Amino acid sequence: MIAKRARRARLLIPLALLAWFVALLPAQAAPGDVATMDVQARLEPSGLLNVEQTLTFDGSPPAELTQRIATRESTVGDADYVYTISDVTARAGDRDLAPRVNPVGDAVEIVVPTEGVTGPVTMSYRVAGAVQGRIDGEQLTWRMLQGLSVPVGQITGEVRVPGLFRSLDCKAGPPNATASCRSFSGGTGADPVPTFTDGPRGAGEVVTVQVLFPPGAVEVNEQLDYRWTLGRAFSAGPLQLGLAAALLALGGIAVYLLHRRTGVDRAGGTKVIAVAEFVPVGKGEADFRVTSDVRPGEVGSLVDERVDPIDVVATVVDLAVRGHLLITELPARSAYAAADWSFTRRDDADDDSLQPYERRLLDAVAPADGTEVLVSNVGSRVNDAIAEVQSELYGEMVANGWYERRPDSIRNVWHRGALIFLVGAVALTAVLAAFTTFGLVGLAAILLGLGLLFVAQEMPARTPKGTATLRGLEVLAGELQTRPTDEAPKGKELATISKLLPYAVVLGGAERWVDAMVAADDDPDEPDPTDLSWYHAPDTWYLRDLPDSLRNFLVSLAGQLFSR
Repeated sequence: MIAKRARRARLLIPLALLAWFVALLPAQAAPGDVATMDVQARLEPSGLLNVEQTLTFDGSPPAELTQRIATRESTVGDADYVYTISDVTARAGDRDLAPRVNPVGDAVEIVVPTEGVTGPVTMSYRVAGAVQGRIDGEQLTWRMLQGLSVPVGQITGEVRVPGLFRSLDCKAGPPNATASCRSFSGGTGADPVPTFTDGPRGAGEVVTVQVLFPPGAVEVNEQLDYRWTLGRAFSAGPLQLGLAAALLALGGIAVYLLHRRTGVDRAGGTKVIAVAEFVPVGKGEADFRVTSDVRPGEVGSLVDERVDPIDVVATVVDLAVRGHLLITELPARSAYAAADWSFTRRDDADDDSLQPYERRLLDAVAPADGTEVLVSNVGSRVNDAIAEVQSELYGEMVANGWYERRPDSIRNVWHRGALIFLVGAVALTAVLAAFTTFGLVGLAAILLGLGLLFVAQEMPARTPKGTATLRGLEVLAGELQTRPTDEAPKGKELATISKLLPYAVVLGGAERWVDAMVAADDDPDEPDPTDLSWYHAPDTWYLRDLPDSLRNFLVSLAGQLFSR
């Protein structure tokens, strides 16, 4: 048994040694593969690279030899290196093989008909764009082997350069997983020309050579094509940030100065023009007296520079309080029906004292011909009049000397200008982002446009008289919201508070004064349908119902007047 095992061992050991020896032998190229490839490259001082590659086949060459040379290669910074391939030739000895050159995607495909060729095939071409600029000099980067349709057993090559170079590197392998070449050298006295060797390489694999030159040794001819990305379009580089910041700063100053000039009220010193005041008439009693011709609707327009629904509604209440109009709350048609009111024009009032906007509003809600108008249908009857009332109110603000020009007209001009600027800024941003890296400058312009829109809403400035009147309104608003409500002259509480109520509707504090009217009821157990000269109600109505009734009236009237 031992003798048999010894004989088997003597047979297996030589076989194993033979297999190991065969494994160490270099792989043999298949017929049609390239056995050797010799690359002779020459770099001109202008940066043009001339490449000549001689391919020796193992046996007969294939019917066609194809090589794809990349014309575009991605790099950092959302950019691509672009290469121009020209002067493509292919020959076998003295025979021109007439290669076909076709652009295919981001490459040039060279198809060489090699059927029947004997001997080596020499291919040559010229490259523009292979020399890139770097901080420490210029660098030639080129794939001396790339895109070949057949494997290559051995690659050798040299790169003739126009002068001394600083460093040499060579990488080989699959395009996205290269490693160092088998060998590369050059730059010494005995071996000044960069040389490299590698192999074997499969079909489509690459051999990339990089040669770094000192500054000025070779002309840079890189061609960069930047890809559009959001980050690049809105690049935050020093120049882009600087321009955007400068535009914001200068534009912001301009917007501020425009606002100061056109939108900030003129001081008018410390003068205060009183609109109304509380005048003491006895111990612990004060009467409310209007000391100017400023109506409640005009008050609200001066305060916020706009004619709002509350200004028109307050004007209706003021017309009623002053005796031109009677507001009558109608009995509810059912327990679930909405409340409604009618307007009745008083014949004993002096309408000549009315302002134009007041007369127009009175004619709309209570026609002189006696036509009954209800709150529930007032909107359809006075839609046209409301726009004219608002317009006349703006005109009255100029007539009173509070503004030099109508606030609505000034705001419209500024608003249109700001919108035009903003649309232009958006268009500018789109163009800058699409074609440059200065999108931030466009964003700065958009911010300025938004600033102009804000300033437009603050237009216009009040005159000194308007500013002084506004101060008087601020004093009145403070009193309406803080003054004790139980100081009305005895027996005249309802009439006194009624006079100030339209102003309180606009300036604030109306609820507390309505509560004071309820508190002034001297017969709380008796219905009060006609206790107020300007507001009548059904027979079962008490003065304590006034807060709810008035609140519902104001809301309903505003909704009907300004519903579109």
